[in-house]
Amino acid sequence: MRLVFEADPAPELTRTLLAIQKSAQRHFQGTLTDSVIGYATLTLFFKPLQFQRDRVEAWLLDQVDLTKSDTHCDPPPAIILPVFYHPSVGPDLEWLADDKGLSVDDIIALHSGATYFAYATGFAPGFCYLGTLPSQLMAPRLATPRSKVPPGSVAIADLQTAVYPCESPGGWRLIGQCPQPLFNLRHTPANLLSVGDTVRFEPVSEADFYAMGGAR
Repeated sequence: MRLVFEADPAPELTRTLLAIQKSAQRHFQGTLTDSVIGYATLTLFFKPLQFQRDRVEAWLLDQVDLTKSDTHCDPPPAIILPVFYHPSVGPDLEWLADDKGLSVDDIIALHSGATYFAYATGFAPGFCYLGTLPSQLMAPRLATPRSKVPPGSVAIADLQTAVYPCESPGGWRLIGQCPQPLFNLRHTPANLLSVGDTVRFEPVSEADFYAMGGAR
């Protein structure tokens, strides 16, 4: 069952989805097997033999009315992610600067100067879609994705930014690398970032990057 809002992505909308998700987990305990938040959607997964569509649809409509006027809250403290911005770990950094007519320092200042909101997770464990990227940095995905993107790669695509938590294929533009793991099964929760989090990137030196565990 999918709840879809015909609205542009916004933190307030995500907080509404989070509130409905939390209520669903309580209300349908035992029959709900999973739930996933997207930019403007909430998908609920039920045990097939215990799924009652009419009942769930009516409950969701009630929840939308209950939560849409009660989701304002102060943002949580930002999670700070250290980033080493350099062509050696961000092969698209100089290309982006040339394409935008900016210096590399300008690119770094714009990317690290913004505060981002975690709208959704997916693609890979620990991968979190963050927005909104400053419009001056907007860039399309690669026409041909890379077959391997190193873990920790800080990337941008369109008006989004993210950190690749593990080695994987990827078509986003790479501008740096974060030495802090975003996914670890030995931790609870395993994901460092969750939907609804606030995130900032902090430039670090090469020496600090390696001291923090950055891969050589």
